[in-house]
Amino acid sequence: MSEYILGIETSCDETAAAIVKDGTKIISNVVASQIESHRRFGGVVPEIASRHHVEQITMVLEETFQKAGLTAEDIDAIAVTEGPGLVGALLVGVNAAKGLAFAKQKPLVGVHHIAGHIYANRLEKEFAFPLLALVVSGGHTELIMMKKHGDFEIVGETRDDAAGEAYDKVARTLQLPYPGGPQIDKLAAEGRASIDFPRAWLEEGSLDFSFSGLKSAVINSLHNAKQKGETLAPEDVAASFQASVIDVLTAKTFQAAEKYQVKQVIVAGGVAANKGLRQVMTEKFQQVPTIDLMSPPLSLCTDNAAMIAAAGSVAFRQGHRADLDLNANPSLSLERYAGRSE
Repeated sequence: MSEYILGIETSCDETAAAIVKDGTKIISNVVASQIESHRRFGGVVPEIASRHHVEQITMVLEETFQKAGLTAEDIDAIAVTEGPGLVGALLVGVNAAKGLAFAKQKPLVGVHHIAGHIYANRLEKEFAFPLLALVVSGGHTELIMMKKHGDFEIVGETRDDAAGEAYDKVARTLQLPYPGGPQIDKLAAEGRASIDFPRAWLEEGSLDFSFSGLKSAVINSLHNAKQKGETLAPEDVAASFQASVIDVLTAKTFQAAEKYQVKQVIVAGGVAANKGLRQVMTEKFQQVPTIDLMSPPLSLCTDNAAMIAAAGSVAFRQGHRADLDLNANPSLSLERYAGRSE
């Protein structure tokens, strides 16, 4: 018998709802973006994000059911992002999920946002364990080992800035419009990686990342050139910065994949949409035909609710249920979340 999971995602600036069948098939997937509202501020303003979620959540849910041709009575469970994220934004989704669960007497499942990004890949192809996930987004840069469904072990993480955060700050310095990541990727394709920016490899054998020094080096180079009355070509700065980020991400992912002898490598998160990263990762892993490299389609890289429903489906089948006292947890640990599976 088929299982239908409603997913709700409001962790940042996307109000999203989706219905997923059997954890792998999208029936409907609706996302209301707030990019235009935040663009003039150069980044997400938490209070504005929360207000938009309140305004949009009911309409997004109604459209989700309408597109699926289903009603709330047809749903087997409701999965919602409980963290991490902006607390005010998270609360809107959590309370909408709790209200619907109570009204329709449906099981409630809390989902970790990063688990959702990983499970976006399962909407395209079944997982093969053990697998390694490279999660790259505005707030996260992590290497995560999975030996089975619902099992997450962080084997590498950023010690300072996330890769996506560095992209946004460099884009701001280059006076590119928000969001900066896609703008850098597009500009980099027009330039040459002619500037030798640093690559933080850290101590030998480390699978951790560091992008703070790179970000500072790019900003300092631009400021120094300006003081000297010189001009650095923005496209070359973008290409050089991106080359540094991609070199480190690809090399450390490859190192971890060989160390843990994985069958599959998954790229997930907003930066997984980066064309430069996808191309270099593909070229690198073509050298090892025994490892299957997966990246979600561009529409599933950024925040959406189908990924939350997909991760929620696994948690639901494993018997996890949240009570109606479920609360937003803006700093929810992935490994603590995974501990519920044990």
